[in-house]
Amino acid sequence: MLRARDAMDRDYAQPLDVPALARIAHVSESHFNRTFRATFGETPHRYLQRRRIERAMYLLRETGRSVTEISFDVGFVSPGTFSRTFRDIVGRSPREYRKEAVAVAVPGCFSRAWSRPSGFG
Repeated sequence: MLRARDAMDRDYAQPLDVPALARIAHVSESHFNRTFRATFGETPHRYLQRRRIERAMYLLRETGRSVTEISFDVGFVSPGTFSRTFRDIVGRSPREYRKEAVAVAVPGCFSRAWSRPSGFG
């Protein structure tokens, strides 16, 4: 199971399916699904989606690339599926997430220090 999970962590943007992951874990597909869920608390598909969304969150915060580009870069084949999955996992759309992430990029204590009068302190 750890080998399959490591493959998902490393190759999250590649097309990975249960048969391929089961082969990596050296078990049958049905055994893989049952054991993965029992071991990690979620299905292999949901785990892979979550890893892709975590990477997308980073790219949305740290780059100016479009949501569509990011959706393809992290392994989704449809921007619509990406947006729907992102909303299910994060609780807001990728665009809303990006706006909020940019809005809180500078800690409040830092910005207040730069707005003090020059003779203060």
